[in-house]
Amino acid sequence: MDDEITVFTSFFFIKYNYVQESPMDERRPTLKQQTYALALCAFVFMTVYNFAAWYTSKAEKVPSFTFDFEKYIPFLPWSIIPYMTSVCFFCLVFFVCKNNEQLKVLTKRMLFTTIVAGVCFILFPLRFSLTKPATDNSILDYSFQFLKIFDSPFNQSPSLHIAYALIFWTVFRNLNRFRIFLMVWLIALGISTLTTYQHHFMDIIAGTVLAHLSFIVFPYRKNDFKYRNFQIANFYFLSGWILIIASVLLDKFYGHLGLILLWPAAMAIIIGYHYQKNNIHFLKDRNGKISLWKKIFYAPYLMVYWIFWKFLRKNKRPLEIAPCIYISPRPGRDDVHYFGTGRDILVYDLSAEIEEIPDLQKKCSYHSVSFLDIGTLDIEETKKLVNEITENYRKLPEEGKIFIHCTMGLTRSSVIGILVMKNILSLPLDEAVETMKGIHKDAVIHPYLKDFLKKI
Repeated sequence: MDDEITVFTSFFFIKYNYVQESPMDERRPTLKQQTYALALCAFVFMTVYNFAAWYTSKAEKVPSFTFDFEKYIPFLPWSIIPYMTSVCFFCLVFFVCKNNEQLKVLTKRMLFTTIVAGVCFILFPLRFSLTKPATDNSILDYSFQFLKIFDSPFNQSPSLHIAYALIFWTVFRNLNRFRIFLMVWLIALGISTLTTYQHHFMDIIAGTVLAHLSFIVFPYRKNDFKYRNFQIANFYFLSGWILIIASVLLDKFYGHLGLILLWPAAMAIIIGYHYQKNNIHFLKDRNGKISLWKKIFYAPYLMVYWIFWKFLRKNKRPLEIAPCIYISPRPGRDDVHYFGTGRDILVYDLSAEIEEIPDLQKKCSYHSVSFLDIGTLDIEETKKLVNEITENYRKLPEEGKIFIHCTMGLTRSSVIGILVMKNILSLPLDEAVETMKGIHKDAVIHPYLKDFLKKI
């Protein structure tokens, strides 16, 4: 993902922050390439959609799946207007792509979404069940008559209108003009799937899940560190929508207790939002503290990290990467003796998820510099931190030490450790990386980080 992003459903939307586009491939696609991509996706759509509709129509009985609250959704004839514009967006989106990679990713997502939806239509056929009010006296009746002919009542879940709208936005968001207008219009398009009585609620959520699955399967600029947070965020979004589906299904079949899953669902979507914005302080403040209400709301998230930290961390004993400089996972109470205490002990806590133990936070010279786990490291913040550690190292007293740790001690502390080694030991970057791998056998340097290290 690569710019401002908005996730929207029939009920709400979330707007994400802007990321400068990477110059990896700035070649604009030719008109021939764009036309070919449109023709291919249109052909696959018409083939898959019509075959699925024909196949399902041969069944003796096609069920419906509705929730009780759907009977309260109003029928709004005018909403047929944004609903019908999905065809216009389908034709337009390929010609808005700014570079070849964007066109390639768009085409893959569209084909993937169409084919997966078609398989679902055949394996799990559904039809719309609510009675649509008459529109005979309305000028909009022509549009509804068109739907009767060309829009199948069987191809319901997942909603391709919703899945396509989310994919359209990943391209339209890059426009400098009309971006807000298109965002609002696509939201209206999403709502119209319900208010034109074309889809049920389950179809909407399933379409959202399918779109985010396509974002994960076909990420934009996978190894570009600038887009790492967007890729991680999509996993959180997908988890959130799946939990919403589980919640409403449990509520329908087993009672209202299933609605408790809306809590971790909302939490996952909000965490995804913070990853998109690279909001490093969404949990810990600048002093390394997590407020009480955040501990309550994010309790499932914090519990997962605590379990990983408790049972999966390695190298509990700090590793010396240069004289008097150490890296490690976040220490436990039993590990404090490895660090020591005193104002000459400098502790740099890179974790954004777990608070520091009180002994180190209160008795040492503690610095909280949060980075999101397996996410993007901001270039300027990283330079500032590495320079600060380097300067403090040069002024370090004889008994002084510097400890750099993250939660698991695998990636963030290793990356900062490499850059500190490079500065202090005057090593070339490649040698610093190899030295770190030799010292820390479990260090995890993802491919996207190699480009990041070169930028630094």
